[in-house]
Amino acid sequence: MGDFNESVVLDAIRRHPAGLSRVELAQATGLSAQTVSNITRRLLDRGVARESGKHNTGSGKPRTLLEIVPTSRYAVGVHLDPAVITCVLVDLLGTVVAQRSQRTPSGGDTDGITADMAASVSALIAEAGIDSGRVLGLGIAAPGPIDASVGWVMDPPELPGWGRYPLRERLSEATGLPALLDKDVTAAVVAERWAGAATDSRNLLFFYLGTGSGMGLVVEDTVLRGVSGNAGEVGGLGAGCSTRTLVDEAIALGVLGAEYTVLDPADAQRGLKRLAELAAGGEAQADGIIERLALRIGRGVCAAATLLDVDTVVFGGPIWQLLADRLLTTIEPMVARSPFVRATHPTAVVSTTLGENVAAVGAASLVLDQALSAQPRSLLLT
Repeated sequence: MGDFNESVVLDAIRRHPAGLSRVELAQATGLSAQTVSNITRRLLDRGVARESGKHNTGSGKPRTLLEIVPTSRYAVGVHLDPAVITCVLVDLLGTVVAQRSQRTPSGGDTDGITADMAASVSALIAEAGIDSGRVLGLGIAAPGPIDASVGWVMDPPELPGWGRYPLRERLSEATGLPALLDKDVTAAVVAERWAGAATDSRNLLFFYLGTGSGMGLVVEDTVLRGVSGNAGEVGGLGAGCSTRTLVDEAIALGVLGAEYTVLDPADAQRGLKRLAELAAGGEAQADGIIERLALRIGRGVCAAATLLDVDTVVFGGPIWQLLADRLLTTIEPMVARSPFVRATHPTAVVSTTLGENVAAVGAASLVLDQALSAQPRSLLLT
């Protein structure tokens, strides 16, 4: 219970960048003044929080403000994408302090690829000059399906040869770090609520567009994962898409030449980049391909936003950056015109502020979230 109350206080401090006084912390958390005082003393002693100045309330003694020390702890995130493997090191506020990436090897040498990922993680920490004792753990974002209970990837369609693989256990053993595994779309929505465009939202939807597509979901500040950890598939909403499908369509219509034939996911990204350039230059068929994608995504997002009653819709992912302006031109008016989405409250439609590596940042944020965030299902005693 003490650990939970500490998470409540840490979460409150983190959500107020300007700092909070002990009195304000007690008001914000509902904890007693004595409990807040004891917890903040421990946080100060461990260097996780610090006193950042005084706040004059106009009467009485000025109150001392507390803030998070971002460099007191770190987390590592690894995103296993079919096109590229990205590793990031983030501080307690989710700010990226180091990163590296490499093209995802083809073939089924899963142990070899995992060993390379572990080596990248160790090198990232060493190059940043961080004491490994200050690294809270390793988060892994992977394409679905996964088995969250045991930490396995389960025959991901765009990663042939991986089969059923104990990725969480193998990476943990190889790095010496405690590890978490989640779907990439779920990791992305965790990143947004931790350090991205939706830190103030308790109900949000993240639409992820990368090698594949999916949705990360948060309702009442709780990430929805489903029975097996595979929530967020969007095929049933008609919003499923892959870069390979778009490029194949462009080749079939003669918009792209045969030299863009997709041999692996990285090839698909190259073709999609060219398709976006053609659309921006006014090529009608190229623009039509993207418009049809926008309509599918828009309908799916409106349905999900209505079903969950969210106030924020965030878009991101490696491919989103290539198509963002064009897709939002269609999707934003669809959300605005929806007879349900804006019925009782405004719904913000935004792009991620975390860039194309949002899933890797999300993987690291899984660790921060587990270690430092108050979980709504827990019981709070004052």
